[in-house]
Amino acid sequence: MHDIAFYFDPISPYAYLAFERLPETLMGLSVRVRYKPVLFAGLLKAHGQRGPAEIVPKRDWTYRHVGWLAQHHGLPLDLPATHPFNPLTLLRMALACTTSDAPGECNRYVAEQVFHHVWRGGQDPNEPARLAALEALLQDHMRQRQKPWLAPDSEEVKQRLRSNTEEALALGLFGVPAIVVNGRVFWGLDGLPMLRDYLDDGAWFTSGAWEAAAALPVGVQRQR
Repeated sequence: MHDIAFYFDPISPYAYLAFERLPETLMGLSVRVRYKPVLFAGLLKAHGQRGPAEIVPKRDWTYRHVGWLAQHHGLPLDLPATHPFNPLTLLRMALACTTSDAPGECNRYVAEQVFHHVWRGGQDPNEPARLAALEALLQDHMRQRQKPWLAPDSEEVKQRLRSNTEEALALGLFGVPAIVVNGRVFWGLDGLPMLRDYLDDGAWFTSGAWEAAAALPVGVQRQR
């Protein structure tokens, strides 16, 4: 069985699309997927980067691109009323649904509710009534599982998000979605075919090409 970690932040439309496409990518394989919320802004800050939505021309392209990708793959996608937005409440809600035996992980149902809250319906992700409805839905889910619900603003939940983000940085993650299996990082929606080839024992991965990419010398560095 393959153990796969899917690191995500619901602020990313590419994370949403990859989440929706992941089951098809993994079809026919024996896998365990662990869904791990991280703060995308924390990854950007650590690497000295700005997000796509913070660069005006790239922002326009991103929304056009994900709209096209959604229709290309037959997936519903509605841009939220505002973007970017602060995803902290949603990330903490997802981690309020974790359990003591897997404190940094939520299940697929929880991740799905959070993604759909943002990327379906075209509404404000942080509108208070909508957040309250999502919280009630997730609380009921935990009751049905007979698992405790942790307050999203509790220090325990906040620390889980910090720990996940620190873990992601330690693994070399620089963006979302990022999928990690056997220490290898596959980034983005367009990394899914590469992930599948690896899981199918593709010859490229034993050719030395993966390792060679990290050994390429840097010719020049831009001054910041």
